[in-house]
Amino acid sequence: MTKKSTKSSKNVRVGVLGSGSFATAIVKMLAENCKTVNWCVRNEFVKGAIEQRGHNPTYLTTVSFNLKKLQITTDINELVSNCDVIILAVPSIYLAESMEKLTCDYQDKLFCSAIKGIVPKHNDIVAHYLKDQFKIGFKNQAVIAGPCHAEEVAMERLSYLTVAVAGKEDADVLQSILSSYYIKVNTSCDILGNEYSAILKNIYAIGAGIASGLGYGDNFIAVYVSNAIREMEIFLESIYPEKRDVNESAYLGDLIVTAYSLFSRNRNLGNLIGKGYTVKSAIQSMSMVAEGYYATKGIYSICEEKKLKLPIINAVYDILYEGKNAEKQFAKLTEKLT
Repeated sequence: MTKKSTKSSKNVRVGVLGSGSFATAIVKMLAENCKTVNWCVRNEFVKGAIEQRGHNPTYLTTVSFNLKKLQITTDINELVSNCDVIILAVPSIYLAESMEKLTCDYQDKLFCSAIKGIVPKHNDIVAHYLKDQFKIGFKNQAVIAGPCHAEEVAMERLSYLTVAVAGKEDADVLQSILSSYYIKVNTSCDILGNEYSAILKNIYAIGAGIASGLGYGDNFIAVYVSNAIREMEIFLESIYPEKRDVNESAYLGDLIVTAYSLFSRNRNLGNLIGKGYTVKSAIQSMSMVAEGYYATKGIYSICEEKKLKLPIINAVYDILYEGKNAEKQFAKLTEKLT
């Protein structure tokens, strides 16, 4: 957005890629401030349903939209051509499929990732995927992070986001178009740190769910989460050293809500596994993507490469990908936590 930056939320051309729960929540946030919100949805059925009913037919169905504010399409090139800011809010497993259809000019656009997962096909975070595959530099990227479940946005419960972006002017624009009486927006320059922490907390949430499913109580899970934030800090310092406070809401806050909330799909996945479901059957029983499952494999490989010994990451990986018994792995983990 370097050539077309504007501090006016009324003038900025903004769009959202995705039609899941968080994408729908973001469209709701943007519609509070922007004259028009461009929205690229999954298929013609979803497009037609929104245009006819004024709400998403599958996700956050209670959120009603002023259709005069929406420009809905199924074509990513139409979306990108008509926007200065593009917010990516599809599950990570579908990002490559969507982006590979991109043929229009996008070099002066700002791509803002609301995806909290690894791009499986490339085993990389979104920031690196955009840079390596599409030559979109970090100055043209941003990340949305923080403890903000889509379901609570739909209910207009007070929530806090953090927008990580390199330039102050872009930070001001994103802050202005996302803020409302129920959304407070902080800004940060730690793009990679915010993205990695958003990915890590999903893995830790799966572990918290496994613990709950196995019958561990609040006392243990509190210790588990305090160890998880220490692991996160070790990982972030190893992969991307930066002056940061992991106790801020974008790091610790997001970890806590994802580990404890009943809205957390990653916790719910872990809970099913802890109760005895196989990993495959637990995934199949869920209607939404649990990003932490795919993230675990990518983060584990980075830990192996960096020779990082992170007991929680290792335990979750062994359960999800090595077929290890959850009860036995957590019994071992209890001896490593402090």
